[in-house]
This record gives sequence, structure tokens and C-alpha cells, in this order.
Amino acid sequence: MSSFKEQDIIQLCIERLADIYGLPVRLIGSKPVGGGCINHAVKITSSQGDFFLKWNANGPADLFVKEAEGLNEMEKADNSFLIVPKVIWSKPTDDLPGLLLMEYLHPASSTSGFDERLGRGIAQLHKHTAPEFGFYHSNYCGTTLQDNTWNSNCPDFFAQQRIWTLVNKIKTIRGLPASDQQIYARLVDKMPQLLDHPTIPSLIHGDLWSGNYMYTANGPALIDPACYYADREMELGMMQLFGGFSPTVWKSYQEEYPLPDGWQRRIQLYQLYHLLNHYLLFGGSYGQQAIGIAKIFL
Repeated sequence: MSSFKEQDIIQLCIERLADIYGLPVRLIGSKPVGGGCINHAVKITSSQGDFFLKWNANGPADLFVKEAEGLNEMEKADNSFLIVPKVIWSKPTDDLPGLLLMEYLHPASSTSGFDERLGRGIAQLHKHTAPEFGFYHSNYCGTTLQDNTWNSNCPDFFAQQRIWTLVNKIKTIRGLPASDQQIYARLVDKMPQLLDHPTIPSLIHGDLWSGNYMYTANGPALIDPACYYADREMELGMMQLFGGFSPTVWKSYQEEYPLPDGWQRRIQLYQLYHLLNHYLLFGGSYGQQAIGIAKIFL
């Protein structure tokens, strides 16, 4: 990749905005904003309003293209409680970094009632369904490629396309004791008995922790998705794993879309996917947490 400057990327976006609006767009200013620990992010102020831009010269070339497709899919859910930022433009990495340009979401001055809206909004998102589990293409959770090949069988989808895929990646990249491999193999074999409840393929955000929702001037918003259609309890597992969702959020979700018996135990099993993925990406104690959960369900 040729050398580049932040201003080059911003100017590229200004030119793109001019093409979209069909008139000249003037850059008024830009300033860095929180974009997480992986991506660069800026707020662009222009003669056509404010925009949010993030980019990354590393990682998968199509990372932001896939993220944009996830945002567009969530927008199709026609949610009356949640905001999904409008995608303006996304591009893969070429001679310039991959990028994602979106509308800028202004922070809320008051968040009264937003916890309830968030809970009901997540429930409404999960009411948007598909015929099978998976998605229209593979995408990323962090920088980990997710195999979203359509699958009519929920336990098989989770066992093979989530858990076993990660176990093999960890074995290759970090190494995995034979004893741990055997435990995960037994767990995968047992998955039809562990996930024997009725399931509907629901649209999930896919990486819903406290850093991936925000309270904006127009209401709660979901950002940085890793979307696919899954058992909705998988979303709840991630939400509980790292916390950051108030009792009101959980109560409102249940009122909007009550959960079947046994969900509290199953979401612990679903947390295994995110713990394995965190161990793959970051190492540390996530590996011990993951094998601990696997043992609980054997």
C-alpha cells in the first residue's frame, strides 16, 4: 500500500459526498473521535452536515464493506425503538485503507427512558427473521472471519460454524492441548441435546457489548455489528458476558419478546463462542474461562 495521510482519506470522502449530493461539498473541519482500539475515527464537518468516518490500513481488506452490509440489514428490521446509523459509503482496502463513512450520531442531552427503548429495540431486532441460520456472506467478529453459510439446523450451526471453527483456529494459531481438544469435541457432539429448544433464526447484532450501543439525540443506537441470523439467545449471552446493560433493559426485552424456559442456562453456553474468539484475538485468561464453561455442559 502506498503511503497516505489522514487528510487524503478525508478529502476522498468529501469528493465522494459531492458525487452523492450532485453538488460541491466543502470541508469545514475534522476532529478525532473514539473509534475503539483498532480503527482510526474522525468527525467530519462539511457544508452538507456532519459525518463519521473510520478507517484501517490493517486487518481484512473487506472489513468495513461487511460491516456496512450488517448496518443495512439491521435498518431493514424497521425498528421503532432503535437508531441504526445510515451508511454513506464503504470501500475495501486498496492503495488507501478500507473505510466506512456514515451519518454522525449526535450524543443525547437526556437519556430518560432510553434503557427501556434499548431493551424493546433489541427485542424488535430479534423479531426480524430468516428461513435459516447464517447470513448472505461471511463477515467478521472483531477481525475473526465468521462462517455464515446458511444452515437449517441451529445446534449444528453453533457447534460446527462457531465453536469447532474457532477451536481449529486456536489450535493452529495459539496451540491447544489435546485434552482441551477432546473436551470441545465431546461438547460439539453433545450440542443437539444441549440446544434442543425450539429456535427461530433471528437477526442479531452479533457483537453486542456496552461499547457497541450509544445513546444519541434521537434515541439508542446500535453500531459496529457482526450480523447474522441465529438463536436470539446468542445475543443475550454476549450482552451478559461483559455487562453494561441495566435491569431495565433486560426487563423491557422480556416484556417485548418473552424468552423460553431455560434461557438463563443456555446463554452461558452461547458465551463460549465469544470467549473463544477473545482468546484467539487477545490470549490471556479467556482460554481458561472457555474451557471452564465447556466442562460445565459435559
